[in-house]
Amino acid sequence: MSSDQSDQINHQPTHAPKNAFLNECVRVEVANIIPLKASRPAVKESQKYQQILASIQDVGLVEPPAITPVPGRNGYYFLLDGHLRIEALKDLGELEVDCLVATDDDTYSYNKRTNRLSAVQSNKMIVRAMERGTSAERLGKALGLSPLTIKQKFRLLNGICEEAISILGDTNCPANVFNLLRQMKPLRQIESAELMIGNKNFSVMFAKALLAATPPDQLVIQSRIQPEQIVSAESMARLERELAALQMQIKIVEDDYGPDVLHLTVIKGYLTKLLANAAIVKWLARHQPEYLKEFQSIADLTELPWKTEESKAAPLEPATKPINE
Repeated sequence: MSSDQSDQINHQPTHAPKNAFLNECVRVEVANIIPLKASRPAVKESQKYQQILASIQDVGLVEPPAITPVPGRNGYYFLLDGHLRIEALKDLGELEVDCLVATDDDTYSYNKRTNRLSAVQSNKMIVRAMERGTSAERLGKALGLSPLTIKQKFRLLNGICEEAISILGDTNCPANVFNLLRQMKPLRQIESAELMIGNKNFSVMFAKALLAATPPDQLVIQSRIQPEQIVSAESMARLERELAALQMQIKIVEDDYGPDVLHLTVIKGYLTKLLANAAIVKWLARHQPEYLKEFQSIADLTELPWKTEESKAAPLEPATKPINE
């Protein structure tokens, strides 16, 4: 490479990335923050809202809301992210709040890309806090849970082997599943955890089925099988036939349902992109509020509604609901 070429490369202009927010928070009057979507009255009755309210009361506001200036109105801001936090501050009588001021007029929320805290991660968080001296009463107050629930979460993984914990650590496995796994020996726990992963089924009913199918010698407390509990070969054969027929029906439903899921997923993505533009949201709110309400309902979907009372549709995307919205 010649010296001239080297000098050209070394002197090429570099473009620093643009900050999405101002470097420092700005203290804003709560009354001057204009939400871009209306909160339903039932939201304040939800457990999530009560957790946010209790958390702000006990430890203060952890994550500042994101806002953007209203053109032509000095001191007024559109609320991009943190609607529940603002509602909680209003209910608590707070007059001002520190906010992150966005430099772009965009309602994109990184909260929607945050995975929900799993039961294993919640246990580790509570164990670490209590080992550092935080009482169950204070944790319960901050999280909107009773001290008894905090203690149950603290003991959640007692009797569960490390391999099973590692397998289920990042899944949305309910806490009650671990109560069932605790009744199995370690090798059966690992086998059951792998079956849940393989079937993508972490429900309590599936865990109960695995426990029922566990041989007595693989249970922590072996129970004596009563004569009426012995299943005949004829019953087992009938059960296998019914299971095969059920699998065929599921396959037919999946073939018919797949295109509908694909279409709805594409529509949801398109509407989410549209609603990320504050100008479009403001226009819809002014001219077509009923359309805006329906569009927001579709964009907020994390899973499809039940197609029938017997079968639940597959999720559209990983659940992404944080505690502090």
